[in-house]
Amino acid sequence: MIGILDIAIGNLRSIANAIYELGFDYRIIEDLYDSDDLTHLVLPGVGKFSTAARHLRERGLENAIRCYAESGRPLLGICLGMQLLAHLGTEGGSRRGLGLVEGTVRKLPDDTGLRVPHVGWNTLSICRAHPALEGLKASRDTYYVHSFYLDANQEDVFAHTDFGGPIPAVVGVENVLGYQFHPEKSQATGLKLLENFCHWNGRC
Repeated sequence: MIGILDIAIGNLRSIANAIYELGFDYRIIEDLYDSDDLTHLVLPGVGKFSTAARHLRERGLENAIRCYAESGRPLLGICLGMQLLAHLGTEGGSRRGLGLVEGTVRKLPDDTGLRVPHVGWNTLSICRAHPALEGLKASRDTYYVHSFYLDANQEDVFAHTDFGGPIPAVVGVENVLGYQFHPEKSQATGLKLLENFCHWNGRC
């Protein structure tokens, strides 16, 4: 059973539809009080880091998500959900994240001549093997919508994309995984990445 956490800042329906089309059962949830039947958890999100972090804190979800991660079951953050995995975010003021992936969420550089926010298709370049990336052909494109990125430790980065320099696109620590792009909008490549996550047992 795939749990999709509703924190009122993401398009849950498109993610749910993608997971359903892949043949997996899912449940949209607003809390983690009754999560024993979940095998995987997806944390989607769009919007501002500070607003999302406040939502998590006000609804008592910070510790609940951390406890879920400590259970060893796979956890996936998508777009802003990936950024919330970080220790610190700077969008809308400095705020603590979930602290599951070492790093800071920073604004994309504005001195590259590229337009911010970064919206559209960009090449996914795999730099390290991970079960979530198995069977993926090299240099596939994925779809991005973001103005900030997770500046993570290199040992936690499994794939990047180029935006005036390498930007982490897939990060992971043990059973915790993050996709900066939107897999549900990334056609066959995105579906493959979602399917890999849903099959993953949380071990590398």
